[in-house]
Amino acid sequence: MANGNGTALGSRQPPQDEEENIFLFYPNLIGYGRVVLAIASLYYMPLHPRTCATAYSISCLLDALDGIAARHFEQSTKFGAVLDMVTDRCTTSCLLVFLASAFPRWSIIFQSLISLDLASHYMHMYATLSMGGSNQSHKKIDETRSWVLKMYYSNNKVLFTFCLFNELFFIALYLLSFSSPYLSPTLLKDPQAPSSFNMGTPAAPKPSMIFTSPWSAGAMEMARANKMDSTIPWILCITSFPIMFGKQIINVVQLVKASKWLAEGDRAERKRLGLPRRGSKKTQ
Repeated sequence: MANGNGTALGSRQPPQDEEENIFLFYPNLIGYGRVVLAIASLYYMPLHPRTCATAYSISCLLDALDGIAARHFEQSTKFGAVLDMVTDRCTTSCLLVFLASAFPRWSIIFQSLISLDLASHYMHMYATLSMGGSNQSHKKIDETRSWVLKMYYSNNKVLFTFCLFNELFFIALYLLSFSSPYLSPTLLKDPQAPSSFNMGTPAAPKPSMIFTSPWSAGAMEMARANKMDSTIPWILCITSFPIMFGKQIINVVQLVKASKWLAEGDRAERKRLGLPRRGSKKTQ
């Protein structure tokens, strides 16, 4: 039977495919949580080391959870991969910026680490997209190009271990800036106090007697110094240093290999265009 419009009664229109909302995929929701925790850690970073370290650590650990969720729910996306990498780079850079201000004598080291981290990952990502194609993942490495990067990116356990201990070293160093008078001596000392000082109990006047504003740079430094025991941060810092150092070597390898891959593409493109042209005038 048909109605007046000629449409069969009781027939159903074919269901239209609903457009998936990539931004609400489970791994991406976890990624947003990482961003919120990272922002919270930055807020507490100047004066509350325990709260900051807790929020920062949870944000880093969720990095592994979003990957598990992406594979379990089949929700791996390019947006999620980029969100994950951007969050990692931003959080690590912000922590290194704080360490540069906490240890100004060694700020050039932290500035170099920030530059190496950003440069190596950007070059690697750009080389992968431009040379490997838009469907190529930055974690898919040809073993002929670098067996080190192949092992680093193809094995989730290796990747997680290096990233975990890399962040653990900087978190431990951050905690030491609050707890170790050897690394972070007090801003002011009582001139009548003996020259030697005990761990965790430096002689210094109360900040309220010197600084009128609790948010001034000097008051924040006074509040930051020696608020917690340094034993556990020292243990974490020493044990995680070798793997952190290895992570920096991998960043160097990644930067060099990406540069060479881009150079190969440049040579192939120039050859395709017939450059340099024979008989052309060379610019001075």
